[in-house]
Amino acid sequence: MNPSQFLSKTRALWLLLPVALSGCASTASITVNGTFPNPIADPRPIHAAVLFDESFRSFVAVPNDKTTIAMGTAQVDLLTKAFGGLFQRVDVVSSRDELQPDTELVITPSVREVQVSVPNESYLNVYEVWIKYNLDMTTPDGVAIGSWFLPAYGKTPDSMMLSRTNAIHQASIVALRDAGAKLLLDFYRIPQVYGWLQQREGS
Repeated sequence: MNPSQFLSKTRALWLLLPVALSGCASTASITVNGTFPNPIADPRPIHAAVLFDESFRSFVAVPNDKTTIAMGTAQVDLLTKAFGGLFQRVDVVSSRDELQPDTELVITPSVREVQVSVPNESYLNVYEVWIKYNLDMTTPDGVAIGSWFLPAYGKTPDSMMLSRTNAIHQASIVALRDAGAKLLLDFYRIPQVYGWLQQREGS
């Protein structure tokens, strides 16, 4: 290849590069749809209520100006099933007015932050999603038991042959499953929950 041919091909590659980058930076509007199995667990004999307010049920994450992720329905489904593996009875409510008289524990989840990383930002061949939850736990009459930070992480095996939308959707599903697994494994290890259980069993 003579020098003029080399320069000509090099210019062509540089002209194509902005097109490739613009494709990586395209926008994505995702609605997370996933089927989460009921956990195989040994729930404790506790009557709990999980309070999902409207903002949580209809939550749409906006991690950047190119991405929106509607995950409200999916996270309600995931957490409802996970809490079903922790407690023998779980009421899903929208407000404290719906609490039953024999409710022992009220848990209110909220989303603190959602972050997304895509290949052209991280220089890795994967899409990643971080979801940061907070769980506020109280007695039925509103006395605080504790607050727990629950981080979750998901990624695609790689980004080959995946559109931005499909890749972020897959990573979001993995992150939600990670949240459910951590909840089942770690909930009763939370110091405030352990202390509440000790007090409950002592009374």
